[in-house]
Amino acid sequence: MNPEPTEPRTANRHETGDPSAVLPAIGERDLPPGRHQFHKERLMNRIHEDRRAAAPRAPRNPLLRKAVLLPAATALAGALVVGVLVLAPGGTPATGDDRATGPALTTRVGAVDAHGAPRLLDRISLAAAGAEAPRPRAGQYVYIETRSASTYVKTVDDVSTLVGEPLHTRQSWRSPDGRKGWLIEPGNTGPEGITLEGTDEQGNVPEPHLGGPSHDYLATLPTDPDELLRKIYEETEGQGNGKDQQAFTTIGDLLTESWPTPELTAALYRAAARIPGVVTVDSATDAAGRKGVAVARLDEFSGQRTEWIFDSRTLTFLGERTVQVVGDGGEGGLIKPGTVVFTHAIMVRAFVDDIRVTPSASS
Repeated sequence: MNPEPTEPRTANRHETGDPSAVLPAIGERDLPPGRHQFHKERLMNRIHEDRRAAAPRAPRNPLLRKAVLLPAATALAGALVVGVLVLAPGGTPATGDDRATGPALTTRVGAVDAHGAPRLLDRISLAAAGAEAPRPRAGQYVYIETRSASTYVKTVDDVSTLVGEPLHTRQSWRSPDGRKGWLIEPGNTGPEGITLEGTDEQGNVPEPHLGGPSHDYLATLPTDPDELLRKIYEETEGQGNGKDQQAFTTIGDLLTESWPTPELTAALYRAAARIPGVVTVDSATDAAGRKGVAVARLDEFSGQRTEWIFDSRTLTFLGERTVQVVGDGGEGGLIKPGTVVFTHAIMVRAFVDDIRVTPSASS
């Protein structure tokens, strides 16, 4: 049986900024060839104004187009109950560059309840609406710290293997208007990070939008679930693998890559409950090793299921992961059911006083 993570984990929390807390150096790692493009695309959607000329802009994950699918009912009927995320041999997250060619991330696929999502999302929305709603002081930045990992097909000398991307910490700072910011992410930036300021290819300062929102932009979104979902459908028309899957993906991005107010967060959950095909999963584990229940949707085109993971007791949003559950994906069908294609855990969201300043260690 695959081991579970055993290292202590940091709970998801809100903290106040501490200007004296300076970010320690983070080791640099080259971008591995053929790395999973889904993570790359999510990054580029958030920082489309990034001036790094060397950063390749890849299309939607090509592995998805080559997935060999099985009937969904057949695959899901045999789904197992337990969710165990393998981060490294021995059950603890490995460190260093050796994990760039480490083992694939795998899990036992949780059992699905096709009718449980509306009720669970209603409970989750009520919990979210009652959460703390801190507001930034003038000049502060939105700080988001996450832990991520992925599995991808790596090809060297025409030989393809399935490898795991290292579990790593991603730290971003954005001004509320979205015009200033900083990003540090091993494998995507150097140890000092990169600026998120700049202009687009036409020399214009990018305006916040649904696919790349600022904190201020989020305040303009409707909090009526029907109106919100209608806006999402309209502004994402023609994107992704169908309108319902893209709506689910867009809501997931807003939940993981930004910091919506409690009122908007509750509306996002209620909007998600109205999307056809949304289900519950009885067990899932995030990138930090925290177990919970999940709200999910199967992308029938790729055979991959995106799961939003919540603490079973408090219903706090922990993060999300994407799991291959139907058919074999990737070059040569190397991505088998049970492969964790991408996993992303939210560790800290807070307002801080400057770029490269982290919140206080006290909770």
